[in-house]
Amino acid sequence: MGFVSFVGRVLFVAAFLLSAYQEFNEFGTDGGPAAKALQPKFNVFVKNISSHLGVAVPHIELKHVIAATIALKGLGGLLFILSSSLGAYLLLLYLAFITPIVHDFYNYDMEKAEFAQIFGKFTQDLALIGALLFFLGMKNSIPKRQAKKKAPKAKTN
Repeated sequence: MGFVSFVGRVLFVAAFLLSAYQEFNEFGTDGGPAAKALQPKFNVFVKNISSHLGVAVPHIELKHVIAATIALKGLGGLLFILSSSLGAYLLLLYLAFITPIVHDFYNYDMEKAEFAQIFGKFTQDLALIGALLFFLGMKNSIPKRQAKKKAPKAKTN
């Protein structure tokens, strides 16, 4: 069972690690293609947050956001493979931060084909969040092994 669990964690994290590796290789000085693809969605997200909260959001360099996501995916993925709760929490943080920005289905009309595609990817990220929460719940529900107490030897006199 331990080996099957390990293989499952490796397969689960493969998408995160491969994505982090690709973004790291393409990072460059400006954040690479990931920053270019994220820029318009990030701007809309910041505008929505500013208008709803009535507070100006401080300027954030997008290359720093991309670097943070690479770190969260890479480190979180490696720790998750080792069955670490910290790895699951890092991946949860990444998904909670990036999902509403990248999969902004709420900015599209429901009749458009783009809405269905983006909403589908949004629900896939929700499924990944659910799987990570399930992992954390199972990990915390399993009691820790306790050392077996040795029975005292009978005295023979």
